[in-house]
Amino acid sequence: MNFDLLVIGSGPGGYVAAIRASQLGLKTAVVERESLGGICLNWGCIPTKSLLKSAQVYEYFLHAADYGIEIDGSVKPDFSKVVGRSRSVAEGMSNGIQYLFKKNKIEVINGTGKLKSPGIVAVTDTEGKVTEVRADHIIIATGARSKELPNLKQDGKKIIGYREALTLPKLPKSMVVVGSGAIGSEFANFYNTMGTEVTLVEFLPNVVPLEDEEVSKQLERSFKKSKMKVMTSSSVESVDISGNMCKVKIKTPKGEKEVEAEIVLSAVGIDPNLENIGLEELGVEVEAGKVKVDPFYRTNVKGVYAIGDIVDGPALAHVASAEGITCVEKISGHDPQPVDYGNIPGCTYTNPEVASVGMTERAAREAGYELKIGKFPFTASGKASAAGAKDGFVKLVFDAKYGELLGAHLIGANVTEMIAELVVARKLETTGEEIIKAVHPHPTMSEAVMEAAAAAYGEVIHI
Repeated sequence: MNFDLLVIGSGPGGYVAAIRASQLGLKTAVVERESLGGICLNWGCIPTKSLLKSAQVYEYFLHAADYGIEIDGSVKPDFSKVVGRSRSVAEGMSNGIQYLFKKNKIEVINGTGKLKSPGIVAVTDTEGKVTEVRADHIIIATGARSKELPNLKQDGKKIIGYREALTLPKLPKSMVVVGSGAIGSEFANFYNTMGTEVTLVEFLPNVVPLEDEEVSKQLERSFKKSKMKVMTSSSVESVDISGNMCKVKIKTPKGEKEVEAEIVLSAVGIDPNLENIGLEELGVEVEAGKVKVDPFYRTNVKGVYAIGDIVDGPALAHVASAEGITCVEKISGHDPQPVDYGNIPGCTYTNPEVASVGMTERAAREAGYELKIGKFPFTASGKASAAGAKDGFVKLVFDAKYGELLGAHLIGANVTEMIAELVVARKLETTGEEIIKAVHPHPTMSEAVMEAAAAAYGEVIHI
């Protein structure tokens, strides 16, 4: 089999790269050992959002009286059906990728791909049969897996990773979640809402530690208000799984504590899938655990490229997609601009949601900027009050000298849908004064963006 382009992996980096390549006229194939869509569609982004939606609907029922609605009888989740819906949504999305591949005449080769020599990939199927595939260009998009700590070895039953967390056979009564990044916080939020007694443990001083500190503090308050236990500046020292319950020893600023839980979820990050794909044999350069590439994702070996979680940069689905498109456009002879890693949005789909782009206030100050900062709380938003979603705020960080939007930090209902406005604003080098003068519809949550900009310039109306 001979192709212009062969992509190893069909996650949001791989499948997007393949489709764009086909659009540009390249004869394209994709090697995939599991389901099309990779971790994101099957075990990450999509199924977790399905679980979180179920939790949100359940929470609406629990608080129906706040909206003037009375419910006769008890309301309780059917956990197996919640999980079943999540798996159905993931399957539907994976089938959608199959349709897109057929539409774009992309061949799918089932099996595990390994670089054999320049231009040749050996694909081993589930029965051990090996097929050699030739391609002028090979993109490695093998993604990543749940990271394991030495003192937190996953057994898939009591100490689990994100895959098992998506398909537990029953709702646990108690759970310790280790790590409060997006994955940990989202699962902690989901299980806490469904009725599990959740303890969230974070090694750093703040939850969602990459976010602006004010956002992190607000999310911690919201978690605690929902009766979740949050332990920051804390670390899991050991887990005893010899009995019926997990006995988790946690080092905290106030000394060591022991927490018992049915399940421990390890959400301490990810490890790139670099093993056994032929990098060493082909001499592909790896630096600090990531494949070394140039701004167009070329490795040091001609005709071999790498994108997504296996290269340096944020391990996010939309980043992998952007990298894949840039890579194949360069291969096809176009002149794409390199991905701007300074303007990548990050989203955490908790309740309240978190979304951000650009520099935090601290990072901007450390970079030497003189700042104008505007905040607008959702407590002052008419739409947020009507929706019963007043937790959170919009915070905008501007360069005082030129009015450049350096960073945007949002926490509240639907802010993951609002952040794109600010990504585009930064892309177009929009100033604070231009945001103020851009008329926003009323009543909407997005008005808070305009009001936050106005607050930075002393022109805010509603606070």
